[in-house]
Amino acid sequence: MSCPICGKETAAKYRPFCSKRCADVDLARWLNGSYVIPGDLAEEDESPADPPATPQP
Repeated sequence: MSCPICGKETAAKYRPFCSKRCADVDLARWLNGSYVIPGDLAEEDESPADPPATPQP
């Protein structure tokens, strides 16, 4: 099996990646929105939102 980020052979400790660096690159791609799981768009909830809480003095 090869690393999906760089193509090198995987390491058991970081499987399916070859290193912590490639695992971190993959995580960063998920966090910044580069990867998207396909699916239907969720419909907006039409119920009104709760009013914001006002701080008490």
